[in-house]
Amino acid sequence: MRESQEKATSTSPFKFKELKVYNSTEYLWDNGKKYRQVFDRFETAYIYTELSLFNKRFDEEDWSLHVDLKCFRSTEQGKTEICTLSIDKEVSRFDHIVFLREGWGNQKQGTFWNAGTYYWEAYIGGQKVGSKYFYVIEPAEYRDTDDRDDEEEPRMPDKYLKLLSVKLYEGPYDDVSEDDRIYLRQFSSQETRYIYLELLFENLQQEQDWHLELFTKFQNEAREVKGQVARLQSVKSDQDTIKVTAGWGAANPNLWREDNYTADIVFLDSLLASIRFSVRDEAVAGNPSVYLPGSDRPVVLNSDDDESGTFEDIMVNLDALIGLHEVKQQMRDHAVYIQFLQLRQQRGFAMDTGIDVHAVFSGNPGTGKTTVARMMGKLYKKMGLLSSGHTVVADRVDLVGEYIGQTAPKTREVIESARGGVLFIDEAYSLARSNDDGKDFGREVIEILVKEMSNSTGDLAVIVAGYTEEMVRFLDSNTGLKSRFKHHYEFRNFLPQELSRIAVYSANQLGVKLTLEAKALVDETITQAFRDRDRTFGNARYVHDLIEKAKVQMALRLMSRDETGATLSNDHLSTIEAADVRKIKLLPSQERPTIPVNEPLLSATLTELDSLVGMDNIKDQLNELVRLVRYYRKTNRDVLNAFQLHTVLVGNPGTGKTTIARILATLYNALGILERGHIVETDRQGLVAGYVGQTAEKTARVIEEAIGGVLFIDEAYSLTQLKTSQRGDFGDEAIQTLLKRMEDQRGEFFVCVAGYPDNMDSFLKANPGLSSRFDKVLRFEDYSPKQLTEIAERMFQQRKAQLTGPARTHLENYLTFLYKYRDSYFGNARTVRQIVVDILRRHDLRQASEDRAQSSKRCRILKVDVEHLKLDTKELSIQRKRIGF
Repeated sequence: MRESQEKATSTSPFKFKELKVYNSTEYLWDNGKKYRQVFDRFETAYIYTELSLFNKRFDEEDWSLHVDLKCFRSTEQGKTEICTLSIDKEVSRFDHIVFLREGWGNQKQGTFWNAGTYYWEAYIGGQKVGSKYFYVIEPAEYRDTDDRDDEEEPRMPDKYLKLLSVKLYEGPYDDVSEDDRIYLRQFSSQETRYIYLELLFENLQQEQDWHLELFTKFQNEAREVKGQVARLQSVKSDQDTIKVTAGWGAANPNLWREDNYTADIVFLDSLLASIRFSVRDEAVAGNPSVYLPGSDRPVVLNSDDDESGTFEDIMVNLDALIGLHEVKQQMRDHAVYIQFLQLRQQRGFAMDTGIDVHAVFSGNPGTGKTTVARMMGKLYKKMGLLSSGHTVVADRVDLVGEYIGQTAPKTREVIESARGGVLFIDEAYSLARSNDDGKDFGREVIEILVKEMSNSTGDLAVIVAGYTEEMVRFLDSNTGLKSRFKHHYEFRNFLPQELSRIAVYSANQLGVKLTLEAKALVDETITQAFRDRDRTFGNARYVHDLIEKAKVQMALRLMSRDETGATLSNDHLSTIEAADVRKIKLLPSQERPTIPVNEPLLSATLTELDSLVGMDNIKDQLNELVRLVRYYRKTNRDVLNAFQLHTVLVGNPGTGKTTIARILATLYNALGILERGHIVETDRQGLVAGYVGQTAEKTARVIEEAIGGVLFIDEAYSLTQLKTSQRGDFGDEAIQTLLKRMEDQRGEFFVCVAGYPDNMDSFLKANPGLSSRFDKVLRFEDYSPKQLTEIAERMFQQRKAQLTGPARTHLENYLTFLYKYRDSYFGNARTVRQIVVDILRRHDLRQASEDRAQSSKRCRILKVDVEHLKLDTKELSIQRKRIGF
């Protein structure tokens, strides 16, 4: 039987491709139709099926085809045949795909097809080649009705469901569990694989079961279709809500190019919503802008936002917040005053000005600024000042473009997404640099905001937030800002007793409780952190993180006792004990890897070190280090924790600081002190950004690259050079970040800072923590005339050139002359390199003028090639300029 089927297939002139269903004969691009499987009864007249076949005799011969198309209705009792359609078709050899389309129904919509489950089947030569199910649905309120009033009724899709929430996230082909989803409004072009939509609908047809079919069409900014996904699922009558996820992309990144995209959601051939998102260098958390049919203004739909409750309910929730007494009283007074103004307006009093809704929130991290901003949005909505009351959180990255002309449209898009609610700009001070840089695009954002708050159509509250001192400078950066913000709220640090209450709240949120001893330890930890706090202290964030870590330790303790959990009660699974809190403090002391000495690499590195000219004092120190490591290993002492080799390299230009830094990285690797032994070379430009808040991130990224190796910072003194002349220089921010990581990750990487002697002394004195962090200082002396000559001879040898006796004598005399009259800008080996290059150029020019080729593979440098080097102090400054001093 199987052999006969295979034989029949091999001799058949066709191969089955697909069977599709549709109900609209509208012509689409590339001869396509509006294919789908779910149809509303009252919008359907005919339902068609399309059979497609691959023509195996393409470009060979014409042939004849007979097809039977049958439609059935499926019920619990069985199937009922609706129709049988027979088609004869002449297939042309010029058609590589054969299409057959037929349908059944009635010319008047809603009169033939009843709600139910159906399917088409296709037969060729009496053998079934394919089948396709489809579903007809109808609103419960129209059951047993043959017609409806289209002029009064809303769109048919709106009878079935209501869109409640739209979120976007990134993930692999097989999706991401809900607990692991990170919701974004901007995606990274380098990391994004699939972009998923998470859609939440309210089920408006809870009286019956029905089928939902959603199409998601991803389009780029040019409205070209990037991809399309269809989701078909059964909706049960007991479902209050319907959650649908749909994603499109590729298993590996780089499919999504940097662009602005739209995801259109279609149901019953009607657009439900258009979701806007972008792909850029970095991902940005948040909710996307959603455009609903009939509206040109975006909204943010987030099911987590609580839109219920009266005005008093919101005020009760505000009062329930821990701490923030001054802020809460100020907000209540503000709300009462708004009610007073609205009352006057109702009584016919003239309003001199509008009601001020813009505010400044100043304070340290974790003090509740974002939480209060969200409550303020809901409060303004209940008072009729805002139409939606949602909150859009943005920062400099969301508002400022990379190039000229990008900032304005980017800022206006964010403003429009917040229209009807609150635009909360975190770290707003980063929009105004502390120095007077008129070209900074952040100032363009400020100008747009000032104009928006002054002359726009309204329906928007702008709240700017950040550190207190920086926010004062921010308001001073533009003359119009201060007058636009009438309300200032100061969020002070939480007190230890308030943080203790927040710990209990966080534990409740995480579904755990603390024993009395555990709670006492948590309070002790919080109090110590409060005493040691600085401006970056995380307040409520710190406490929540502390409880979360204790919960992790609780889990590890319990699972080590019983892996299956069979003997663990619910009380066990939810109680944090004192031991769990104690273990948090022990976490940083992790065991370091034991790495043996790499003898071949060590030998090669020491050979390279010995081959360098001069540097005897440095060579001695590094050889001592090698002997110490060998001794420690022989006596079984801890090598990795014994050496904290942050190093200062001090010396004039060209004395070999960078070369030694590279040798140090390799040497530490060979000795097993560093895991990788690579070197990351940077300078001020590589660490310092142009505005507040970004320098720490930029420095942290460079440090992460250097983990396991050496971070070499050339001209490190430039990080502190501007501190005295320019208030708030960002180099200090880089130093603070560097010092913390040097302490927190001692032994995981080493820092080498290099520079000129006088400047490096000032650098180490500029911050009290700098000098104590660096364990070694290597001083590089200027090369002697003899060493400079040796360096020159080695450079000539590398370039296959040889000095004659007279030329060598003149060059040595000249280098002695330079050494004698050197100043702080003397370039040492760097100067020698420039001189060697200059001599070789003059040699080649002489050879060219004499019109003869060099007969030997090694060129001979004659005295005439070096005579331009004059031992004359009058020409010294000119000579220095010419050879690159």
